[in-house]
Amino acid sequence: MPRARRSNAASKKGSASRGSLRQELLQLKVSDRLTQLKGSRAGSRAADSEASEDEAASDVLSHCSSASETISVAEDGSGNDVQDLQALQEQREDKLKEDIDHLTDKSAKTRLTALGNLRLALSSQVLGDFLTERRLTLTDALERCLKKGKEEEQSLAATLLSLLCIQLGSGPEGEEVFRSLKHILISILTDSSAGVTARQSCATALGLCCYIVAADVEDLISSVCCLEGVFSKLYSESNGAPSSHQGLACCAIQSWALLMTICPASWTQKALESHLPSLSGVLSSESLGLRIAAGESLALLYELARDLDEDFFYEDADTLCVTLKALATDSNKYRAKTDRRKQRSIFRDVLHYIESGECQEETIKFGLESMYVDSWARRRTYNSFKETLGSGVRYHLQHNEVVRDIFSLGPPLVLDAATIKASKISRVEKHMFNSAAFKARTKARSRMRDKRADVL
Repeated sequence: MPRARRSNAASKKGSASRGSLRQELLQLKVSDRLTQLKGSRAGSRAADSEASEDEAASDVLSHCSSASETISVAEDGSGNDVQDLQALQEQREDKLKEDIDHLTDKSAKTRLTALGNLRLALSSQVLGDFLTERRLTLTDALERCLKKGKEEEQSLAATLLSLLCIQLGSGPEGEEVFRSLKHILISILTDSSAGVTARQSCATALGLCCYIVAADVEDLISSVCCLEGVFSKLYSESNGAPSSHQGLACCAIQSWALLMTICPASWTQKALESHLPSLSGVLSSESLGLRIAAGESLALLYELARDLDEDFFYEDADTLCVTLKALATDSNKYRAKTDRRKQRSIFRDVLHYIESGECQEETIKFGLESMYVDSWARRRTYNSFKETLGSGVRYHLQHNEVVRDIFSLGPPLVLDAATIKASKISRVEKHMFNSAAFKARTKARSRMRDKRADVL
């Protein structure tokens, strides 16, 4: 016992000595700061200077005290940090379990809140192991929401199903979930009395889930035929159809185009024969989304056709190029400026690819990595995941093995804190770089705007 007391007393003395040294250091820093302020503000009034000195002293003390707290945490070790992370993870899992239980609640408002929370969690985190253990419970809950829920609940449930497949992947667990709910998605999608928002979400979910999970060709072909049946009825009347139906046709075309990237060559040939002329007619639609979906799908079909035959030739290619050129240079004032800009940008790329066979490359940066989108098939795939994951797409590209496998990115990188810190640019360097870029851009634009500049 006396030894223990002596050791405790020694530790107290050591901690007191460290505390006294830190206090002396803080006092020195405060006195230096006050001296600087007195020298720089000698001509100011006494009251103002005293107030500013007090504020500066409090700032220095708070800054140094926070630094000393950081040092003390580092001296204590990382055990507390690990425990805090484990406790935080347990809290998150408890919240997810609670939301999963609320999916079967009698109150529609409670179910909607739970669906929204789960959608946010699955789009911003990787929860494969947690969801695998509870996939049957989730499947039953989503089935009930899709069958008995109203339009908003059905829409959220379909989106959550897409996120669940992104988490589970193409293994037996994901395939089981998709096959259990596939017929319900098709039923809502083909039901003209169902809500339009729910039908759009079901169209998107059917295409994305089938793309990720379906290992059987029959499931793939049946999904393609279902989506074809939906937009084939609508895009022939795209100008006269209601805007809501045009949005449904847009979702169906995009999901169909996604599945066409993995279809057999025989189905690609059939699509070229039956859909190239029809999609060309959709380019005159009043809906911007429908025009863009049709244009991107045309470029994708051209890419698939050239993969099958390098000398592929379309009879009405000249007429199609004239239409695409008109859309790429559209300056009609009755369209919104942002819509015109977006339309011109996309159709310039479509026209350039159809005429020359070169796809505009896009670079997607996430973490310390970059991904190159250099084909229309890859662009359609990335856009489909981006529409479902939203702002969490870069996180999943960085950490989700399912998404990384689809885009051939390899296993997730394991980086230490030193590597991450060394790769980051400081705020001062970033500000200097942006300032230099702004000056260079201003000079270049000024030269181009000068009336005396030579116009070639």
